[in-house]
Amino acid sequence: MSKDLKEDICEETVFERVYNKYSKDLNDFLYYKYGAQYNPSDKAQDAFMKLWDNCKKVTLSKAKSFLFTVANNMMLNEIKHQKVVMKFEKETPKKYTNETPEFLLEKEQYFERYQAVLESLTDEQRVAFLLSKVEGKKHAEIAEMLGVTKKVVEYRIYSAFDKLKEGLDDFKIK
Repeated sequence: MSKDLKEDICEETVFERVYNKYSKDLNDFLYYKYGAQYNPSDKAQDAFMKLWDNCKKVTLSKAKSFLFTVANNMMLNEIKHQKVVMKFEKETPKKYTNETPEFLLEKEQYFERYQAVLESLTDEQRVAFLLSKVEGKKHAEIAEMLGVTKKVVEYRIYSAFDKLKEGLDDFKIK
């Protein structure tokens, strides 16, 4: 039986020997390949932690390859992440509006009046109106849902329009 198969990386002394043997080389490899900006020493430490987590699966002869592959992939993931961060930093959200405070106040007041007029409608008018204009349902669909004729639905919607025009200035809807 070979020496490699007898030595288990999960044993602390073996793991310590692997760490001492490859940590400087791994750190230098990451530093030379990617520079200091992506924290190569942190990635090297993380690679050793992954090795410890997977010590039952990795043989001693594959430890170096495992460490370098894992650390390299961590660096590539970090670079991708930094690219995403930079992309979102460039896309700053708009912190202003072209709407004046007066317009915003008028809009809020109009919405409150609209809600009040909607509340003043009968339940039948409000349901028919909202199903038609908010949900986009056809008059025949609404009639079927409510169990009334199409003419009754049209009347309810028409009467709701009349009350909305009466209660709101410049009320128009498609």
